[in-house]
Amino acid sequence: MRTYTQGNGEGHAPEARNRWFGLWDGYFAVSYAVTTVLLFTTGGDPLRRALAIGALTLAIPWYAALGRGLMLQSPAGRTAGPRHLTFAAGLFLLFATATACAVGGSFALFAVVPMLIMSLPTAPAVATASLANLTPPALVWLTGGDWRAVLPLALLGIALSVLLGQWITKVVRQSRERGELIAELHRSREQLAEMSRQAGVAAERERLAREIHDTLAQGLTSIITLVQAAESELASQPELAARHLALTGRVARESLAEARDFVAARTPPALRESSLARAIRRQADALSEQTGLTVRCTVEGTDRPVPMPAAVVLLRSAQESLANVRKHADGARTVAVTLTYEPHAVRLTVTDDGAGFAVAQEQPHQDHAGYGLRGMRARAAEIDGHATVDSRPGRGTTVTITVPADPVAGQEPADGAGEP
Repeated sequence: MRTYTQGNGEGHAPEARNRWFGLWDGYFAVSYAVTTVLLFTTGGDPLRRALAIGALTLAIPWYAALGRGLMLQSPAGRTAGPRHLTFAAGLFLLFATATACAVGGSFALFAVVPMLIMSLPTAPAVATASLANLTPPALVWLTGGDWRAVLPLALLGIALSVLLGQWITKVVRQSRERGELIAELHRSREQLAEMSRQAGVAAERERLAREIHDTLAQGLTSIITLVQAAESELASQPELAARHLALTGRVARESLAEARDFVAARTPPALRESSLARAIRRQADALSEQTGLTVRCTVEGTDRPVPMPAAVVLLRSAQESLANVRKHADGARTVAVTLTYEPHAVRLTVTDDGAGFAVAQEQPHQDHAGYGLRGMRARAAEIDGHATVDSRPGRGTTVTITVPADPVAGQEPADGAGEP
């Protein structure tokens, strides 16, 4: 993760400086060309003009070999070290030589001053740039010329150098701050992306855990119960044992189909093959066959198609509730399953007359992994529904799951769907 941060956050400032230096290189080339043309077109000794042009030409490889790398450094990385001083001294010497050979070479100040300011810390840069501005009037004075005529231009150049230095320093500082903000933004985005990824992983693990608990785990529990019953009946009641083994095979096939479908995140087979009411009725019949309990399943209201997310929540809740009856409702004899269709919701109620439990504890209705009633509540909450449990020791248990389920437009219930 850190490599990505540097490549996309902190790396933006150097990239911006590189793009900006393309413009600077062009400005430097134009300044050199204009100064050279000016030297060619002015009068004076041709040899001296040639020497001036040669000195300015040598500044090009001097800048490319040493100065450009120093100028690319951020202000925080600039020092008055040997390389910085060497470049500044060499650049100043070449400029002074060109100006001494031909006064027209002083036009190179337009390129020399920015290079000095961008390659040295602020204070040494301004001092060196001021010295460069004073070089032309000094040379005029040494050669007996009218230095007073060029002194105002030199002083103006010094003032502009100071302003230019302050402006460049401010711009670079703002660029550095902007680069730091961009880097911080990228780090924040990476952290958010990582948190989102982890949340997605956790949500998928929770989904798989609920699916495994409500399908494979319940199916395996039923298979174990049926096999144990068949073993105990094999010698004395072979016909009953054979019936239990047949039920075992059916439960195994249904569990395998459920496993394949939840891995593919598809609609449960029970809901693809029939209505919600019929699917819940089959779960009730299976509990009656496996345990011998009296299970009544009724539908209240007009049966209708409901959105698939709501149907899945109600079916899984029915599976979990009936599995809890089989595992935990000691002494239960009858179970009532009611599916109620309301105008904008569907409610599932599962009631048993077993031993009951203290709702504040809820441990009897949760397995060791904790995916029992907690899983039902989580499923219902995902689609803005809710699940409640009403139970007291010795008074049985009632589980109620209510989910929003507006009628599905353009669909009619299957024939007989309202007859569970």
